[in-house]
Amino acid sequence: MSKKNSSVSLKNGFKDYKDISNIFLNFKKKLDSLNCNNFLVAVSGGPDSLALVALTKAYAYYKKTKFYYVLVNHNIRKGSLQEAKKVKTLLKKEKINLKIFTNKKKIYKNIQSEARSIRYDILFKYCKKNKIKILLTAHNLEDQVETFFIRLSRGSGLKGLSSMKSLSTVDRQLKLFRPLLDIKKNFLIEISKKIFGKYIKDPSNKNMKYLRTKIRNLKKPLEKSGITYEQIFRSIQNLSSSKITLEEYLKKIFKELIKKKNKVVYLNFNKYHNLGHYTKIAVLNESIKKIKNNYYDLRSKKIQNLIINLKKRDFKKSTLGGCIFFKKGENLCIKEEK
Repeated sequence: MSKKNSSVSLKNGFKDYKDISNIFLNFKKKLDSLNCNNFLVAVSGGPDSLALVALTKAYAYYKKTKFYYVLVNHNIRKGSLQEAKKVKTLLKKEKINLKIFTNKKKIYKNIQSEARSIRYDILFKYCKKNKIKILLTAHNLEDQVETFFIRLSRGSGLKGLSSMKSLSTVDRQLKLFRPLLDIKKNFLIEISKKIFGKYIKDPSNKNMKYLRTKIRNLKKPLEKSGITYEQIFRSIQNLSSSKITLEEYLKKIFKELIKKKNKVVYLNFNKYHNLGHYTKIAVLNESIKKIKNNYYDLRSKKIQNLIINLKKRDFKKSTLGGCIFFKKGENLCIKEEK
C-alpha cells in the first residue's frame, strides 16, 4: 500500500476494509470508555504492536489524544538495535515518533521472563515521568491462549488460568490496558501489512528452547483434533468471571490480615494458618507486592516451598522475591531483603 493510501485508511478508520473497520470501531469504543487523553503504546516491531500503533494513530484522527510510542531494545540478539531503528523508520513514514530505550543490564537466565520484567520496568518509569496514566500493549487472542497453556503446565490455579486481564491496575497512578485480547493475530498481521507494508520477524519466536514457542506449535494439532483457540478463549473468559468473585473475597482477607507499618508487613500467624491453601498463596503474594511493588505474582512453586517452610515448628526465617520472612511474637513479618 502506498503512503498516500495508508494515510487515507488511518484517517477514515479503515472504512475500505470491512473486517478491519469493525476491529477499529471496537477498539475506539474501548478507548472511549477509559476517558483518558494520553497513552503510552508499547512497540516491538512485530505485527501485533504495529497493528496497535496503526489503530492508535487512526484513533487520534477521531479524538484529540496524545499517544507516546516506546520500544525497548533488550540487546540480547546481535542486530537488535538495527531492527529497532528499522521500526523507527517505518513509523516515521506515518509521522509517528518512536523513542528507543536500550537495556544495559545483562540477562543470563530465564531470558524471556527477565526481559519482560525489565521491559515493563522501563515502560512504567517512562509513564510516571511523563504523567501517562495508561499503558497499551498488543497482547492478542493467541497470546491469551498461550499464556493459559503456560500456566496450566506450571500447575496454576484459577487466578493464573484466567490469564491476562484486559485492564489491570499497576498502582495508583498507572493502569495497563490490553485492548486486542479478543482479536485474532491474522487480522493484526493484515493491519500491519496494509499500513506499514511489512513488520519485523523476531527469530526467538521460532526458538524451541522457549516454552511459549513449544506451546505455539500445538495450535495446528489442536485445531486438527477439533479444538480451536476461540473455544479455549471462551473457557478463559468463563474462568475470568469466576475470578472476579474470588478477588472480591480476597480483598476482604487482605484488608483484615495484611498490615503495613514502617516498610514492614505484619500478618497474624494464627489467622494465616487458618486460611485455605490457595488463600495463603494469594496473601503471601499480596504481602510481597506491598514491599516490592511487583506487578506479577511469583511462580506457584516458589510460593509453595515458602508455605511448607512456614508450617515448620522451628521456622525462624526464610527469603523469597527479594523479601525476608521472619516470626516476631504472634506475627509473621515481611520486609525487603537488603
